Amino acid sequence: MEQKNEEIYEPDVPIFGYELIRDILLPEVLGKHTPEILYWGGKQLSRKFTLQSMDECTSFFDEAGWGRLSVTEQKKNEMTFELRGPLVERRLSMKTDASFKLEAGFLAEQLQLQKKCITEAADEIHKRSKYVKITARWDDKDKVE
Repeated sequence: MEQKNEEIYEPDVPIFGYELIRDILLPEVLGKHTPEILYWGGKQLSRKFTLQSMDECTSFFDEAGWGRLSVTEQKKNEMTFELRGPLVERRLSMKTDASFKLEAGFLAEQLQLQKKCITEAADEIHKRSKYVKITARWDDKDKVE
């Protein structure tokens, strides 16, 4: 008997639909607290999608449509990432106050879970170069259970 190969259907979501929610609706609903809530939201999402490595984080960012994530520098208590791609470029060109706090919060929590140390991350927008730099820092002495 011949088996039929079934393809998994993944619908294409227009970038505009994503932007409507992320850059228009959420800031309207959350108001001046948008950056803090998005950062916290990223940490919450991270707890629901516990990943084992930076490679898995990179894949997650791709699948979520957040952009192409790469590690650019690694020090004893710090990692620097770059976030690039068409969606990142479009958000930076369309919105004067684009926020990448959701992504920063997600990375902070992933590193905290992996390193078992309190970790915080900050995003830095590079509009001219069309990318976002995210720097995560942790303290080996500030352990998490």
